[in-house]
Amino acid sequence: MRVENSSQASSNSNRQFNPFSLAGKLALITGGGTGLGLGMAQAVIDAGGKVILTGRREEVLREAVAQLGEKEAYMVHDITDLASIPALAQAVNDRFGKLDILINNAGIHHKQDAVETSDTDFEKVLLTHVHGAFAMTREFAPSMIKRKEGSIIFISSMSAIMGMPKVIAYSAAKTAVSGMVRALASEFSPHGVRVNAIVPGWIESEMSNKALNSDPERKRKVMSRTPLGHMGKPADIGHAAVFLASPAAQFITGAELRVDGGAGIGF
Repeated sequence: MRVENSSQASSNSNRQFNPFSLAGKLALITGGGTGLGLGMAQAVIDAGGKVILTGRREEVLREAVAQLGEKEAYMVHDITDLASIPALAQAVNDRFGKLDILINNAGIHHKQDAVETSDTDFEKVLLTHVHGAFAMTREFAPSMIKRKEGSIIFISSMSAIMGMPKVIAYSAAKTAVSGMVRALASEFSPHGVRVNAIVPGWIESEMSNKALNSDPERKRKVMSRTPLGHMGKPADIGHAAVFLASPAAQFITGAELRVDGGAGIGF
């Protein structure tokens, strides 16, 4: 017979606790069917959590869920349809129960000289990154605040911390995201809800590959100012998301975590 005293039992319990675990947690990831969203979804699952993916293209979402596992779920939704977001939040609550983690990842890109960027093009980018992300947060935050727990993660960009040509709408949107993170963190954190952002550097994705491969000089510049000398992977962003959503980051809120290979400090 094995007998443990109280100090031994406490020590064993501490060793068993994994501060990076998301076991029993449910995350919703907008734009989760491809690229960074899919990378974050896989990381959440690997950490023991469950995910709901949203996006406009059902076939893409269906393929993503098939890749992630049959226990995961998707809901077709266009984040720019602001009026439909309250119904989405209600549907998630009715079908899946409480949401623990919201990751505002959905995004679009528009590359064009500033003087040629139309009001419509500018508004489309802000509608997705700013208005849509805020509306999602506004609808899901109340239940988190009521329970006094939850993690909300925004995806920012290097364009929010450095000037870049030809992406005026994207830069404006991501700079607004940085401001929202600080304001929401100051408002929600006293209620136990943490709000943070991930600032990806240049990560391999369909969107970034399209942007860089069409502009060799821009790609050369990106590589030259990234000290690690290569682009990141979606999994790198996924691991950062798991960290920020996990108990390991329980004292972190209002932060912008750069995952950029050093680009933010590169010469």
